[in-house]
Amino acid sequence: MNDVVGLSADIATLPIAEMAQRLGQPVSRVHQLVRDGHLLSFRRDGGVVVPTDFLGDDGAVIKGLSGTITVLRDGGYADDDILRWLFAEDDSLPGTPVASLRAGRHREVKRRAQAMAF
Repeated sequence: MNDVVGLSADIATLPIAEMAQRLGQPVSRVHQLVRDGHLLSFRRDGGVVVPTDFLGDDGAVIKGLSGTITVLRDGGYADDDILRWLFAEDDSLPGTPVASLRAGRHREVKRRAQAMAF
């Protein structure tokens, strides 16, 4: 979990402890969510952080994120690659995959992930 090369420094993140507070979960549960592929984390400035865009307006993990992560991991993508893809502009969506997930277009994002992975 090092700084992700190619991932914009503008992406808003929260340290694991603050993410746990936002989710109303213990820190150990957030680590478990990362291990299980429901969330992705990475190192930034020496600390482990999670992008805030992974949370919806309701404060929960956005629908479709874990399924997308699973599809890409199963296809051989490393977490750094998945993070870069989630935040990269995609003219066919339009916008970024994570923005499409936040907008409720998780099926469309998952289709693209499946096409990339297999």
